[in-house]
Amino acid sequence: MSAPPDATVASLVDAGVRLGYPASRRPGQRLELGGGARLRSGTVLYEASRIGTSFETGHSVVVREDCRIGDHVSIWSNTVVDYGCQIGDRVKIHANCYIAQFTVIEDDAFLAPGVTIANDLYPGDEASARLMAGPHIGAGAQIGVNVTILPFVRIGAGALIGSGSVVTRDIQPGMVAYGNPALPRRRVADLPHIAGRVAAISAASGLRPASPTSPTSPVSPVSPVNRPAAGARP
Repeated sequence: MSAPPDATVASLVDAGVRLGYPASRRPGQRLELGGGARLRSGTVLYEASRIGTSFETGHSVVVREDCRIGDHVSIWSNTVVDYGCQIGDRVKIHANCYIAQFTVIEDDAFLAPGVTIANDLYPGDEASARLMAGPHIGAGAQIGVNVTILPFVRIGAGALIGSGSVVTRDIQPGMVAYGNPALPRRRVADLPHIAGRVAAISAASGLRPASPTSPTSPVSPVSPVNRPAAGARP
């Protein structure tokens, strides 16, 4: 592990963590890291970023320079946060995600595994490169597994994006959207109750749903009923 002199010492830092990795775009600027962090092996935090308290990483996480990250943020294994991103408080970014330069993610948002974010409308075009901007993900938005979000898109607060979607246009706050391209389908507030949804899935598959009050339910522990939903929090 290496650290710049003024970086706050984290409470738990594995061997093989690199703090204050030199950034060619901002040479010599310090990494600011709040206290109470938990950094796992392979994590690389570049200099010239500012990260709040209780930051937690999985293995092989990279955070580039010029990022501003709030308190109580967790970023899981093999995820890259490219330079110039803004991430609010209590954001959770799961494994194998790519957060492109100049992306904004507001407080309490959640990104499931495999989310990919783009920021360049015309790759290879010099003018497009100068105007790069990632999407803006609103507070409390929930982004499902393997979603792709294109440049300049705004996803409203509390929106829910279904797994595998490609988000090419703005999604209004509080809306459920899915598909390629992702289209708004209904309000989050109008979603059916989760118990009814699980029962419907179980009926369609011929499986009997587990009862939350019956620990002796005959349903197999590896059945779809007992698997976490796509995009579930860890």
